[in-house]
Amino acid sequence: MPPPEPLRIPARDATLYGERRPCDGPTVVLLHAGVTDRRSWEHVADGMAGMATVVAYDRRGFGETPPSTAPFSHLEDLLAVLDYLGEGPVWLVGSSMGGGLALDVALSAPRRVAGLVLLAPAVTGAAAPELDDATRRLDVLLDRAVEAGDLDEVNRLETWLWLDGPAQPEGRVSGPARQLALDMNARILANGVPESSGDSGLDTWDRLEDIPLPATVACGDLDVPFLVERSRLVADRLPHTAHLQLPGAAHLPQLEAPAVVTDLVARAIGGR
Repeated sequence: MPPPEPLRIPARDATLYGERRPCDGPTVVLLHAGVTDRRSWEHVADGMAGMATVVAYDRRGFGETPPSTAPFSHLEDLLAVLDYLGEGPVWLVGSSMGGGLALDVALSAPRRVAGLVLLAPAVTGAAAPELDDATRRLDVLLDRAVEAGDLDEVNRLETWLWLDGPAQPEGRVSGPARQLALDMNARILANGVPESSGDSGLDTWDRLEDIPLPATVACGDLDVPFLVERSRLVADRLPHTAHLQLPGAAHLPQLEAPAVVTDLVARAIGGR
């Protein structure tokens, strides 16, 4: 398999670092979660060889793309990526915050998007959730670690929460997937970018019914319970949507079960 083609994508006041695996099929843009970078998609992108042109990039403050010193919008950045690619409508595959970004673009520029695959998506404008006991326990520990400035402890707890699942034992997912998750999030924490940085300001939650695109919404059954429920609600409210639960997976199935996610994306775009 040839190595991916490196991309340096100009955006307003920034350069976004990414990569492309070219193919004659449709174009799929992979949008990473808020605790990962584009490397989280590596096995999914490799598995889609021969089915699609696959593009992944690091948002500002993630992976190789440095934090921004000027105001910016992740929505505008993604539109700059689409302009750079020069392709027709593309498929957007988004995990968590990346899923929220995909929904924002689908709402504001639907003609740029062929369809959506959303993994436990965030949704701009959604109300703050009620936390279950297991998630609340980790949330309290995270608050203490943040107050103490202990980034290693924050990273450990966030990896437990998002990779293992809040009600699962720490270390449920081990090996290279865990090491990669820790490395990706360590870079994000070191950059110190606020979670709200780059928000679109859209009220996407109240306008999900206005998104006319084919979509697949999936969530691991070991994920944070409010995200399991939110994924079901998003699927119910989008007009043309399939909903799936992924057994035995938490918030980052692209890391712990990449073959399952590859098959999910391939079926959505018509590759299988």
